[in-house]
Amino acid sequence: MALNWFKKKKAKTDSTEIPSEVQGTPDTPSSEAASPPVADTHATDGGDGPDDAPPDQEKTPEPPAKEKGVGLFARLKSGLSKTRSILTTDIDDLFLGKKIVDDDMLEALEERLITADMGVQTTMQIMERIARRRSRIGGVGELKSALKEEILSYFEALPDPVPMAVTKPHVVMVVGVNGVGKTTTIGKLAAHESRKGRKVLVAAADTFRAAAIEQIAVWAERAGADIVRHKDHADPAAVAFDGIDAAISRGSDVVFVDTAGRLHTKVNLMAEIKKIQRTLAKRLPDAPHEVLLVLDATTGQNALSQAKMFDASLGITGIALTKLDGTAKGGIVVSICSSLNIPLKYIGVGEGVEDLQVFDPQTFVEALL
Repeated sequence: MALNWFKKKKAKTDSTEIPSEVQGTPDTPSSEAASPPVADTHATDGGDGPDDAPPDQEKTPEPPAKEKGVGLFARLKSGLSKTRSILTTDIDDLFLGKKIVDDDMLEALEERLITADMGVQTTMQIMERIARRRSRIGGVGELKSALKEEILSYFEALPDPVPMAVTKPHVVMVVGVNGVGKTTTIGKLAAHESRKGRKVLVAAADTFRAAAIEQIAVWAERAGADIVRHKDHADPAAVAFDGIDAAISRGSDVVFVDTAGRLHTKVNLMAEIKKIQRTLAKRLPDAPHEVLLVLDATTGQNALSQAKMFDASLGITGIALTKLDGTAKGGIVVSICSSLNIPLKYIGVGEGVEDLQVFDPQTFVEALL
C-alpha cells in the first residue's frame, strides 16, 4: 500500500510542487521554501529565528490562561487542529456507506497517516496491526479506538524522564538548531518552574548571535528568574561555568543553560557545545542532569534526523517539540517516539506560556483523534 501512495505522491509533486522529501522544508508555500539559506557563520549560526523574539516585541501579548478561560486540553486540541482535520475528518468520510474495513479503506487510511508525517515505517507497522484486527472493527468509533491503542503503544515503550537531581541545582542544558524556538522554550520553562516556587537561574551561553543575550534576559525577567551573562562573543563555556557557580552560591533550584543554535551537520560547532557539557561537569558532578533538545514540528522528518545526530554527540535525555499548532504534520510526535528511545517531555501548541505543555500521551492521543 505504501508503494501505491508513493507513486501517487511522485506523480503529483513532479508536475505541481517541490518534493516534500527535501529536508528542513517547513509547511510553507514553495516561494518561501525557495528563499536563500542563512550564511553559516558564528554571527548568524546561533540565531533562533523569529520565534525567539523577546516578549516585548510581540504585537499582541498572550493573556493568562485564566483570563482566556481556556483549559490545557482545549489549548492542546486547538493546537493540533490542522493535523486532526486530516485524520478525524477523513476517517469519518472513509466509513460513509460502509459497514466493514476493506482494503480500499486501509490504503486510504495509510495515506492519511503518512500525510500527517507519522513516517512510512511507523505507518506500515500500525496498518499491519490494524489489518489483523479489521474483522472486529464495526464502525468509525472502533477504528479510532484501535488507532489510539496502536499509537499509545509507542509512547508506553519510552523510558521515564530524568527526575530532579537530589542535590541542588538541577542543571538543564538546552540545545537545538537555528530557528526551533529554543530561547522561547527556555523562557516558558523558567516561568513554569518559578510558578512551582522554585528558584530559577538562566545562564546566557549563546554569546554569538546578535541580541541573543538581551532576548533571554527579557524572558528571565518576565519569569522572575536570575540570569548570568557575559559580553557578546565571550566564551560560552565560561558563561556556563559561572552560571553554575552563581546558582550554587544563591541556592538556586534549577539552572537552564542556553546555547547557540547548532547546525547538527557541522562538526566544529558540535565540538564547541560538547565543551560546554564538559565544563558543566567539571563545576558540578553529574551536570548537566538533562540535555533537552528543542525540535521544530514544522520541519517534519528532518526533526528526526536532527534528534539522532544530537543524541549521538551529546546523549539527549529529553525532547521539547515546538510549533505543533503551525503544522498539519503532528504525526511527527508518533514518528519521533517510535524511532527514538528518548522521552518526549514537552510539546508547544501556541505562543503563550501555557501553550508549552508537559507531554501526556493519553491526552495527546485524545486531542489528536
